[in-house]
Amino acid sequence: MFVHIVNFWLKPDLSTEDRQKFVEGVSSLGTIEGLVTFNVGTPADTDRPVIDKSYDYNLLTVFNNIEGHDKYQVDPIHLKFVEECKHLWDRVLIYDAESI
Repeated sequence: MFVHIVNFWLKPDLSTEDRQKFVEGVSSLGTIEGLVTFNVGTPADTDRPVIDKSYDYNLLTVFNNIEGHDKYQVDPIHLKFVEECKHLWDRVLIYDAESI
């Protein structure tokens, strides 16, 4: 399996409409072919010293292999999301992992 995790820090002064645009855009990624698992979330209500809850949204995608991930990266839906929403975030942090 290939796991692709993306944390987004949105710009703090976004309007409700801009936040909704982001949610709609990131949610559209779930329609891309080849996904095994797809989830969009916000920080959980957990409290331990090792937990980073500073991000606004988390995207979790799982693929059968790196080839599925690579197709996802160039899929028109993904490219449209990045183009239409990149102005809404200040920071993105990505973790990619392969099963051992």
